[in-house]
Parts: sequence; structure tokens; C-alpha cells
Amino acid sequence: MISSMMAPAFQAIRQPLKRGNTGVNSFRSMRCQSTQPKSRMPKMSTQEFQQLYRERQQEKLRMKNRSIGLYASSLGMVFLTLAFGSVPLYRAICQKTGWSGTPMTDVSKMTPDKLIPVDTSKKIRVQFTAETSGILPWKFVPQQREVYVTPGETALAFYKARNESAHDIIGMATYSVTPDHVAPYFNKIQCFCFEEQKLAAGEEVDMPLFFFIDPEFMNDPTMRNIDDIVLHYTFFKANYGQNGQLMTSPLIPR
Repeated sequence: MISSMMAPAFQAIRQPLKRGNTGVNSFRSMRCQSTQPKSRMPKMSTQEFQQLYRERQQEKLRMKNRSIGLYASSLGMVFLTLAFGSVPLYRAICQKTGWSGTPMTDVSKMTPDKLIPVDTSKKIRVQFTAETSGILPWKFVPQQREVYVTPGETALAFYKARNESAHDIIGMATYSVTPDHVAPYFNKIQCFCFEEQKLAAGEEVDMPLFFFIDPEFMNDPTMRNIDDIVLHYTFFKANYGQNGQLMTSPLIPR
């Protein structure tokens, strides 16, 4: 009798528990569904990945080549600009500082106190050499092989040039001193370098060179063992570019 009376109560208790379990299961099912992506990207095959990788590498290479091209163009423009201005600039620097074996021709540094011979028994031998471009039909030679001078003493030398062609030609001479570290002390008062020299057909001229060695030469320890100096001249055939700028022909051995 008791069991028959308690049966409805147990059934009433079990029913809420069943409904509760159903709610938990339903919540879990809904949670799992909400965490699943609604759509998925298709997987990329190995061939597609390799193709994409190659395309990106090619794009990087194109960008790199474009940057290199722009850099090279800019650098070319800089060198082109320097090419037009380098000759006069280089000439001015060398003549003012004696750099690169170029004798000094800066008149402002040729003060009277520089032209007083040093009281010394040491004489310096200055030798003269010359050559011409292979396409310049001139004969160009020094009139003397060497002279002996004391620092501070002025000296005069001559070169001779003759146009051996049948037409007028304009030439231009460059020069250098050896050893090159002597150049700051080798001063030219008068010379024919870096100036247009026009010779008519068959014409022959004497070209003077008036120079001296700075007395400070004797106070420089690096000059102590210098007894010989070579002054070298080279004559080129002068040409003019399309813009009218003076140019020199290349030196071709005869």
C-alpha cells in the first residue's frame, strides 16, 4: 500500500530531472553548433601554393630591379654632371694645392720672400721630358735636358713645338712633376700649360717656362733625400664637343 502511494511521487520527481537533462543536452548541442564555423576556406593545393610563391618572388624581383634602375640612373646623371665640370674644377684644385703632381701656379702664393735663394750648397737637378698624342702631328721637345737650381732661385727653360701637318691645329698641354709630393713646392711663374696653342701648317714656336722651387722645400724633412725632379709635358690635340666645350684627344702611343 505504501509503495503504491509513493509511486506517483517518485514519478513526479523523475520527470523534472529528465526535463533538466534534456535542457543541458540541448544547451550543449547549441553551444557546439555555435562554435563551428559557418563556412570554411578551401584548402590550397601544393601546385597553387608554389604558383603563389613564385608570383610573389617575381614581384619582389621586379621591385628590386626597379630600385636598382632608378639608383643607377641617378648615379649616371651625377657622374655626367661631374664630367662636364670636373676638368676645370680638377685643374683649379691641382694648380692651387699642387695635388696629383701638378706644379703650383697660384700667383697669390708667389710672394717676394719666396724668390730669395736659400744659402745652401745643395743644387736640385730639374729634368725636362715631353710627349705628344698619337693623333697630333706635332714635334714637341724640350730645348734643354736639365737645369740645376737652388730653392728660391728662378729658372727659365724652353720647349719647342712644330706643326708638321699641312693644316692649322690647336693643341693643349698638361704637365706633372715627379716625385709627385714635390709638386706643392714647384711653382710656375709663366708656362704654356692648359692654354690653347694654335700652330699654322709648318709653324714652329718656342714655349717658355719660368719657374722656381719654394724655399720651404729645405725645411720639409720628407724632401731631405730629393735631389732630382722631373717635369713632364704632354701635348694633346684639342677638340670641341657638340656643346662647344673644349676636349682633349686620348693619348695614343706613337
